[in-house]
Amino acid sequence: QVQLVESGGGLVQAGGSLRLSCAASGGTFSRYFMAWFRQAPGKQREGVGCISLNGRQTKYVDSVQGRFTISRDNAKKTVTLQMNNLEPGDTAVYYCAAGVPPVHSMCYMSWQFDYWGKGIQVTVSS
Repeated sequence: QVQLVESGGGLVQAGGSLRLSCAASGGTFSRYFMAWFRQAPGKQREGVGCISLNGRQTKYVDSVQGRFTISRDNAKKTVTLQMNNLEPGDTAVYYCAAGVPPVHSMCYMSWQFDYWGKGIQVTVSS
């Protein structure tokens, strides 16, 4: 069983930056590809980005491409989401997720995720 705990959320003005972290425990972190999802009020949950087992492949939803960066540290069992140039439309609860990938070198946000964090609020004011 893997437990995921997000941290680093909060309130920031448009144009600012935040860095979210997700700490994993209870499993072999390097077996899981990781992703960040978000859900805004009244909207469906959407994938923000994902990262492969060794961190060499990342993917992002178009709306955050060039502004957000995902990275991971397998030794520390953490995955981070660096968010720059934040916009009010980025306001949401952000979730960390982990899954066993069918292809080790890749990641897709449409793949199955087995574990989820409880989420953390990110609010961007205009």
